[in-house]
Amino acid sequence: MSKDIERLRGFARDMRRAPTEAEQRLWGVLRNRRLDKLKFRRQVPIGGFIADFVCMEAKLIVELDGSQHAESPRDKARDSNLEERGFRILRLWNDDVISDLESACATILAFARDPSLKQDWR
Repeated sequence: MSKDIERLRGFARDMRRAPTEAEQRLWGVLRNRRLDKLKFRRQVPIGGFIADFVCMEAKLIVELDGSQHAESPRDKARDSNLEERGFRILRLWNDDVISDLESACATILAFARDPSLKQDWR
């Protein structure tokens, strides 16, 4: 296994050990198929990137973002790479997850169940 892959896996492991408040709250709802029996994994290395949350069956990646991600060119390039791999990316603000977890989960569920949905509000 290449050193880059091992380094990425180690970084993902470290991120799982030290989640943000928003990641911790959302993971409490997503883990163990608690959201409509959907299987989510967290901090998953995919193609040189680490996705916050992934539902493989829905090919959906959920990213929780702070203000540093507003209009980030790096995020756009990352999203394009992941979309080329067949994933859809749903970006939610950390503050929205913390202040209204129920709405965030409803949005995630809608995107997981309806592949035609596109995020056009960010």
